[in-house]
Amino acid sequence: MPQARPRRFDLIAFDWDGTLFDSTRIIVQCIQRAVVDVGGAMPSDKAAAYVIGMGLMQALAHAAPDVPAEKYPQLGARYRHHYVAHQDDLSLFEGVLPLLDELKARHHRLAVATGKSRRGLDYALGTAQLKGVFDGSRTADETEGKPHPLMLNELMREFDTPPERTLMIGDTTHDLQMALNAGCPSVGVSYGAHEPGEFEVLRPLYIAHSVQALRDWLLENA
Repeated sequence: MPQARPRRFDLIAFDWDGTLFDSTRIIVQCIQRAVVDVGGAMPSDKAAAYVIGMGLMQALAHAAPDVPAEKYPQLGARYRHHYVAHQDDLSLFEGVLPLLDELKARHHRLAVATGKSRRGLDYALGTAQLKGVFDGSRTADETEGKPHPLMLNELMREFDTPPERTLMIGDTTHDLQMALNAGCPSVGVSYGAHEPGEFEVLRPLYIAHSVQALRDWLLENA
């Protein structure tokens, strides 16, 4: 049991894919296959990874600039087709559940702020191991895609938490820029979609290179 100490952050908001959920590789492949399915040029791994965290259609449009807008509904359908085929192969990063349990024991409010759809997030949160872990969540399709701050703004209103008492944790520049846009501090993780060298300009408090490093920093500083 972590030692009790005064909390610096009352609300901790996590990105999902690439931060808590080990899904970056599958998402990159699904984006690439969807673009090819509708006749576009296959985006590079880097280009496909860059858009992770955005809302789905915003991400696909960015990853497939040669695909005409009238094909976006088909593009989205093909992405969902490929993702659904693999979603049961995905899992939380090792160490995530114990970390969340320790933060709950310290009475932090825990939330998810994700570019996933509400349907996709609810599917992921429907497992027995995640029942009751998160106090709230927001998705891109019910608010705005990152880096727009609406997800965080709504969560802060829901829990009556000011920006300086809210921490955003994510694996992309979109997550950290969203935090800046909302006036919140952030922590980056380097094991997800974006290269951590891109994080410094967005002024995260810390960059964690593993779930264990993230745990150690949060228990000491959050």
